Amino acid sequence: MTLCGEADQGELKPRFPGGDFVMPVMLVIDDDPLVLHRFRRDFEDFDIEVLAAETAEDGLHLLDARPCDVVMLDVQLPDLSGLDAFRRIRTLHSRVPVVFITSSAESDTAIEAMKLGAYDYLIKPLQRDQVRSLVQSALEIRRLMQIPVALETEAADQSAGDYLVGRCPAMQEVYKAIGRVASQDVTVLIEGESGTGKELVARAIYQHSRRADGPFLAINCAAIPESLLESELFGHEKGAFTGADRQRIGKFEQCSGGTLFLDEIGDMTPATQSKVLRLLQEQSFERVGGNETVRTDVRIIAATHQDLERAVAAGSFRGDLYYRLNVFGIHLPPLRERGDDLLLLLDHFLKRFSRELGKRVQSATPEVIRLLREYRWPGNVRELQSVLKHAILHTTGPSLLPDFIPDSVRNASAIPRLTLHTADEPPYAVLWDQFIEERLRSGSTNLHAEALELLERHLLTVVLQATGGNQLRAAAILGMTRGTLRNKIRTLGITIDRVVAAGQ
Repeated sequence: MTLCGEADQGELKPRFPGGDFVMPVMLVIDDDPLVLHRFRRDFEDFDIEVLAAETAEDGLHLLDARPCDVVMLDVQLPDLSGLDAFRRIRTLHSRVPVVFITSSAESDTAIEAMKLGAYDYLIKPLQRDQVRSLVQSALEIRRLMQIPVALETEAADQSAGDYLVGRCPAMQEVYKAIGRVASQDVTVLIEGESGTGKELVARAIYQHSRRADGPFLAINCAAIPESLLESELFGHEKGAFTGADRQRIGKFEQCSGGTLFLDEIGDMTPATQSKVLRLLQEQSFERVGGNETVRTDVRIIAATHQDLERAVAAGSFRGDLYYRLNVFGIHLPPLRERGDDLLLLLDHFLKRFSRELGKRVQSATPEVIRLLREYRWPGNVRELQSVLKHAILHTTGPSLLPDFIPDSVRNASAIPRLTLHTADEPPYAVLWDQFIEERLRSGSTNLHAEALELLERHLLTVVLQATGGNQLRAAAILGMTRGTLRNKIRTLGITIDRVVAAGQ
């Protein structure tokens, strides 16, 4: 199976069940009419409904009567303190992100609310771009917590949520692993190439865990600059560094009682790795620039596309942290290894995107299926989604035709496969130049991944031929473990017989 790709994120248009867009609802509770007017005005051009209340009680009644996706809550209200209102919201609507509005950066109430699980807080006067950005990220967190992740079956109601699609043996093992570990409060490490659906697996574990009513926060460690990641995770004290003009509550503290998903954890610096290791060992830490020990209770689900075992051997990732993270490991197979799952995904996405885009595409021609089968899918399910959405947008009839498939996929069969060259073959460098020129002409958007795959397949083929197919000797020459080599042989389609050959 593979996970039905990681959700698209349009501006203030989070994906709701089955890919259909359902207008999100924002509730603003503030006794200042100008603030309420400002929110209505700033979001009038977006697909988001704004509800307003001037007292805490009115806001709580609205929230009980109408499901909301994010709450903007003033600290100072005429009938009830913002913190008391927040506690009531958390009790009855634990998965709704709450953003506090305060008139002072020194607001103890807002900071205390962050410690109790509020999503963030804004300081008056409100800045439109900051408000919009924060609302968008809060809506995405709401989607991650609220939209169910389920296995797709032939009878599945496709309006029910996001799906894990696939029946191949490797994906069946993934399903079993999710079932085994979800209710166990242990750390999980999800490994797999980019685009295989690691976030969906993390969400499925969270939603079936004992912490399902607690917060779920996701951090992409590769997307945050090294200088900011430690503060994002652990928080900082006022004056801890230049620009730290107020105390910040980090995700480990904010997510206490819930689950924190650390994506691309292999990109962490050694210093941050050390602090994460201590947190896993003791469930405690210090904020950046602080001496106070902060205790928390958070479950970690980590993910990476890197070979962490190899990174440990190379000294770029702490071995003790790797073993702490890998209490329970789940490996997601790349799309090229999933056989007929490709057809299941094709059918699923044709239905989903046709409904979403207002098209009536019902099937793909045999030639399209051949093209999709021959392509190596370096971007995995995420790339398949992109290709099919592009094709459906250009389709006018009920069938997907080859002309609508991007050139990068249609021309894939023409890409030279580099194997050992002989006296009758052109030199390696010539084939390499041909490969790069062809991919540039085709408009490839995955050239780096395609080039690395091609180079790695050639390298492993050469070394395995030199060792007569002896994987233990080949692994020693390559500087990797035998298990890593075995996974790469399978992933790259290399067959080992008396003659080692690179798969086509």
